[in-house]
Amino acid sequence: MVWSWQFVFKSILLGIGLAMDAFSVSLVNGLNEPKMSKIKMCGVAGMFAALQFLMPLAGWFCVHSIMQYFAVFESFIPWIAFLLLALIGGKMLMEGIKSETAPEKRSSLTFKILLMQGIATSIDALSVGFTIAEYGWLMAFVCAFIIGTITFMICIAALLIGKTFGTKLSDKAQILGGILLIIIGLEIFITGMM
Repeated sequence: MVWSWQFVFKSILLGIGLAMDAFSVSLVNGLNEPKMSKIKMCGVAGMFAALQFLMPLAGWFCVHSIMQYFAVFESFIPWIAFLLLALIGGKMLMEGIKSETAPEKRSSLTFKILLMQGIATSIDALSVGFTIAEYGWLMAFVCAFIIGTITFMICIAALLIGKTFGTKLSDKAQILGGILLIIIGLEIFITGMM
């Protein structure tokens, strides 16, 4: 592939496609924490964007160096994403149900949970390393940068939407968020297995 508008367009489409899981999880995070500060929103979107940037590069590196080891791991990607999101979603769902019976402060999005969410939603981006294997290292880097930038913008929009509805849904948001995360995990799993 050579530098062209086609390259940029393809990278943007990859970014939009890969960011959809991160969009959904960011929406849930906004629902769960409607008073999230702008700095924290940038941090959340930045985590998703950074992982969406790094994963295609890791996949590209694997294609160019340790392909035989990565091929074995690829079949586990849907399982890993599903387990991580089901774990986080189940925890949110249980906390939401508990808070209905005994009202307490909503749990905050911690770095550990955010990292798990980021890995779960970006692990499929490792496969993009295969689709960009023909690129040189600089083109792969630029493609991954575009993917990360698109993801950042989409996640900010999702957080804003989630915050708006999170305020309106109040105490039901955590239960809805937990259910949505489990559904997203199932979707990733079913799509990955087919």
